[in-house]
Amino acid sequence: MSGRTVYIIPEEELVRRVQEKDKLAFEYLYDRYSKAIYGVVFRIVRSEEVASEVLNDAFLRYWERSEKYDSSKGKLYTWMVNIARNLAIDKTRSKEFSQSGKTDSVESFVYAEAALPMEEMKVDGIGVRELLSKLKPDQAEIVDLMYFQGYTQSEIEEKFNIPLGTVKTRLRAGMILLRKLLNVDK
Repeated sequence: MSGRTVYIIPEEELVRRVQEKDKLAFEYLYDRYSKAIYGVVFRIVRSEEVASEVLNDAFLRYWERSEKYDSSKGKLYTWMVNIARNLAIDKTRSKEFSQSGKTDSVESFVYAEAALPMEEMKVDGIGVRELLSKLKPDQAEIVDLMYFQGYTQSEIEEKFNIPLGTVKTRLRAGMILLRKLLNVDK
């Protein structure tokens, strides 16, 4: 161990302190979430250099707009991932990125995401949310809660008072249909 004392700050307090522009709280936020968010960004941009740049931009955006976070609309991590994902997608659409030859086609991105285990699959911002309307309402709601709002399967089980097996079945059926709609079937 480094001899450094590690404190666990509850999310509500962390949000409040970051909104008050507490630099130590922001460092804690970075330490707590940067690796996971980097992974999401890297899967989109496929470049360590660009992923690091987008990650820095995302954390700057969190600092500047922390007061816009609303815990009633979702979890902090989900809010942060959505900002980072949007910045990464914007980066891939930029002229500078296109000229660098680092762009992947949407099709190759969908195939890469489909190869991930379902629990690790990230919604990618290429119209998946609109496709939810084509699912059965109970499937769409569970997919939305998991991939857009950051709920866990256990939290969904509690929210709807349904067995965990039912949550998993509806999620799997919804994901299979989404893959078909995205032409990801192999």
